[in-house]
Amino acid sequence: MCQGAASHPVIAKGQAEACPTKTTLPPDSDHAAPADRTALIALARNAAAQDSLDPALVCAIVEQESAWDPHAIRYEPAFRTRYVAPLGLPPTEEVARSISWGLMQVMGQVAREHGFAGKSLAELCEPAAGLTIGCAAFAAKLRVSADDVQRALTLWNGGANAAYATQVLGRLAKYR
Repeated sequence: MCQGAASHPVIAKGQAEACPTKTTLPPDSDHAAPADRTALIALARNAAAQDSLDPALVCAIVEQESAWDPHAIRYEPAFRTRYVAPLGLPPTEEVARSISWGLMQVMGQVAREHGFAGKSLAELCEPAAGLTIGCAAFAAKLRVSADDVQRALTLWNGGANAAYATQVLGRLAKYR
């Protein structure tokens, strides 16, 4: 689990230093050790099956989002402004919900909207928890997209990276 996210003092608006922020890793970065990655892939495949998702697609999303680093986090200020700030939450909760967490980089607010009831959103850095809620959230994106995978991937990414769907789909073959 990311250390310190739940106990960090109030973070100044526009900053998130509860855990080291995710840095952009090379697409094929081997951040997780091979044995760990094998276990994480098995977890991802099981989580995908629970929501009738293509396991290779879930693995490709994980690789794209976190390079298999379960402790990856990233503060998303534009998401905070657009979706979280209007909710009028306490500052620490507002920041936590504006961070993408774990293997699938699930936004804290999205996790709460999909029923994540953990005391701390940092629990999304626990692989099983993050994958479970991430798969549920992605399955919802697929339903909204009428099962159009490219559209669901664009929704998942929030449209910030026009090449996102192509990049994820380009990773599928290695997980088939």
